[in-house]
Amino acid sequence: MENVTINSDLLELDNIFDKLDFLLSEYDYNPKLVMQLKLAVEEIFTNICNYAYDDKDGMVVLSLETNPSPLSITIKFEDHGSYFNPLDISNPDTNLTAEEREIGGLGIFLVKKNVDEIQYENIDGKNVLTIKKHLI
Repeated sequence: MENVTINSDLLELDNIFDKLDFLLSEYDYNPKLVMQLKLAVEEIFTNICNYAYDDKDGMVVLSLETNPSPLSITIKFEDHGSYFNPLDISNPDTNLTAEEREIGGLGIFLVKKNVDEIQYENIDGKNVLTIKKHLI
């Protein structure tokens, strides 16, 4: 398991993707599934950067663990920002037009659609969101 502590700054997103690419470099994986994973990671990390710390500096701890058989990756995002369980957000009605839909909720909906497992916990005031994606 790899643990990485980074600033809640969108400029860190490339570093996260570099770490993912490095961890997966020794495996034969489906590139489409990795793109889905990266979309989910980008959405989660962007939300932490934009909302968790109310425009203050904060830290995010990422734990990344690969499982080679069958190939999957589990990523845990931990922050000490404002309490927020994204799984409490109801899915948007995708049958409505963008103008008809309420603002918010589409990002976590996309995360749910692009990962195989998602779980939220609040541990001692810390937000812990864990996703798992099968990559073959």
